[in-house]
Amino acid sequence: MAAKQAHPTEADLKQNAVLAGLDRSWTADVIEQGRLVTLATPNPIYAAACRIREVYFPIDAVLSVVTQMSDGASIEVGTVGREGVSAIPLLLGATTSANESYCQVPGRAVVISSDHFHRLLRTGNVEFRIVLNRFLQAYVNMLGQLAACNGRHSVYERCARWLLLTHDRVNSDTILLTHEYLSMMLGARRSGVTAAAAALQFAGYISYSHGQIEILDRRGLEAAACECYTVAREQFGPLLGMTELSEQETSRESSSSSEAGGRAS
Repeated sequence: MAAKQAHPTEADLKQNAVLAGLDRSWTADVIEQGRLVTLATPNPIYAAACRIREVYFPIDAVLSVVTQMSDGASIEVGTVGREGVSAIPLLLGATTSANESYCQVPGRAVVISSDHFHRLLRTGNVEFRIVLNRFLQAYVNMLGQLAACNGRHSVYERCARWLLLTHDRVNSDTILLTHEYLSMMLGARRSGVTAAAAALQFAGYISYSHGQIEILDRRGLEAAACECYTVAREQFGPLLGMTELSEQETSRESSSSSEAGGRAS
């Protein structure tokens, strides 16, 4: 399914931590040249060994970075939500990636061309670059943590950790996801993931049916997750907090405008 497109608004930009760091003088530029897209699963973001031509800033979509094994299996090696951007290879000086990326959880994202992204990097926008560096450091740190997690922790714990990280990145208690995709994300057999999801559902932490997972008990899910979730929150929490603050500011601005309009009338 093709992504639906429109121009983003300033409120849209504020819901992504990296774009929230843009200097105001460049905000209008991104609004004018960027696109607000609605991604479905599994819309492609970039392909392995192919030139990266577009950069995605998720709002409530979640992107997956996967590596393909010789037997055809796909294993997730990273995820990107509203705390970051898909342009990690570009930030590291590359134009292609050995991995591929696609939409993992449906939602919205702001898209600009890779040339436009490089122009933003060259502007001397200090806050924008600081947020990008903070995200890149957190992302790299989590790569090592997840490698240890996959080797040490049970599918049950990892499933809870993955659901919590995804819940942090979307604006809903409902996550559209099949067991097939979840097993790919966790690098585990589908039967093991099905058993883990069933156990979490039996405990009352989640509800699962027809490719849809609903978070029912956030605290219970946190207790079920491995220590790696806490590490992830320490890494990405400040960035996710930036988008939460921006959403609150946007809400206050909208309320003030409505009140002013009411008084004027």
